[in-house]
Amino acid sequence: MTADTRLAPGQPAPDFSLTSDQGETVSLADHRGHRVLVYFYPAAMTPGCTKEACDFRDNLATFNDADVAVLGISPDKPEKLAKFRDKEGLTFPLLSDPDKSVMQAWGAFGEKTMYGKTTTGVIRSTFLVDADGKIEEAQYGVKATGHVGRLLRDLKL
Repeated sequence: MTADTRLAPGQPAPDFSLTSDQGETVSLADHRGHRVLVYFYPAAMTPGCTKEACDFRDNLATFNDADVAVLGISPDKPEKLAKFRDKEGLTFPLLSDPDKSVMQAWGAFGEKTMYGKTTTGVIRSTFLVDADGKIEEAQYGVKATGHVGRLLRDLKL
């Protein structure tokens, strides 16, 4: 799947098993029976990704109260994710997708335009997966700043 092939509500969410910032294997299937918000970001410890992760951290209780788990996925290695978690006090799993295969399966890696130039990379994207493992909401090309607030509003959480 490429960025041109995007997931849409009602489609099954591509399953994955990735190594977390804790060194544990986390699978999407682990969350069956509950909703899960999966977000893809380009790189730990960069300004935009830090802002977005801290917004998720600061609003995690609201997501959890609505029975929504949060998982962040980037191409960073688990060791870098652990440093990011500790530095920013992040309290949700950060998952490592170094070969970007999960990002590609979700349409969150491919061509994107940044500052007027076309590049290939991680497309900042967020998905809400329902309790049955189907895409409930798919948002591609989101902005780091203000995204979590808009998401809470749009999902009425």
